[in-house]
Amino acid sequence: MNLVNFFLNNRLELSQLTLEHLRLVGLSMLFAIVAGVPLGIAITRWRRLNKPVLGTASVIQTIPSLALFGFLLAVPWLGERADRIAVLSLALYALLPIIRNTYTGITGVDQAIVESGRGMGMTDRQLLFQVELPLALPTIIAGVRVATVLTVGVATIAAAIGAGGLGEYIFRGLAMVNDQLILAGAIPAAALALFADFGLDLLEKRLRPWAA
Repeated sequence: MNLVNFFLNNRLELSQLTLEHLRLVGLSMLFAIVAGVPLGIAITRWRRLNKPVLGTASVIQTIPSLALFGFLLAVPWLGERADRIAVLSLALYALLPIIRNTYTGITGVDQAIVESGRGMGMTDRQLLFQVELPLALPTIIAGVRVATVLTVGVATIAAAIGAGGLGEYIFRGLAMVNDQLILAGAIPAAALALFADFGLDLLEKRLRPWAA
């Protein structure tokens, strides 16, 4: 009941922090998709890039988020704005599932369909955009879903460098040893993650029958 009262009494601040959180997640996912999907496509065309690209993305995910934030603070242009550091870090963390699922989706397309397209005179570019990517889209969306849920969670740590978001309540609560403040940040963040997971899962399921 006290938590409900806290939400009601601080609804303006809660709304602001939620919007900041959504902004961080939205921008980082945009950059991750713009970079991750082409990289996933690239390693289906040039298999020698497979291990370096996936290996680098895997290594990035093993770096503790606070350590990555701290490392990027030393970068001149990025270090001037905490939100820039947060967006870049979150985008890097989101790359692996997007790259991997793009690769898996495209390589999982039935080769008989691809060969049929080639037999009809389609170029590699036409095969990619008219056959392979549409068929791989549900798998790619599944990777985006995993990356988005991961990013919503990691974005709470961005408050440690002053980037804002719902993590502000969590870190404030830890400093004050106040469970109510911790929950005030953790519950909305968990709700956002669940909402993103449900929405993207629904989109994936709607695309799958069409792609099939």
